[in-house]
Amino acid sequence: MKKYQYTINGTTYQVTVNKVEDTIAEVEVNGTPYKVYMDTAKKLTASVQRPVQQQISATNVTPVVRTAKTISRGAIQSPLPGIILHIDCKVGDVIKKGQQLLVLEAMKMENSIPSDRDGVVTEIKVNAGESVAEGADLVFIQ
Repeated sequence: MKKYQYTINGTTYQVTVNKVEDTIAEVEVNGTPYKVYMDTAKKLTASVQRPVQQQISATNVTPVVRTAKTISRGAIQSPLPGIILHIDCKVGDVIKKGQQLLVLEAMKMENSIPSDRDGVVTEIKVNAGESVAEGADLVFIQ
């Protein structure tokens, strides 16, 4: 039996993994038992069966801080599809490596998109509330 503590969007969860057999894990989250069915073809895909037989699916569960994709012309690109919640920089801002540029909501999780380098914001290609695809240019930094 393994015990973990997770904090997601400010809420703390006590998770106990009781048993794992093949692709089924029996876990408790804050004392409530669940069976998690894992798809072996897609390691980040899980379907959770609650005791009351309600189904919840979690696909491609992502960490809170995502590393943005970059290309040589200075673009920070979206690491996954989602909706821009807010932008934390403006054109002309001096940015440090690791500084949050914007927040992207994907699969009901907020993902902080940090800068991968020091520089100056030269262009912002998105607006708050806008949907973006994976690989879309978000911010240009020189």
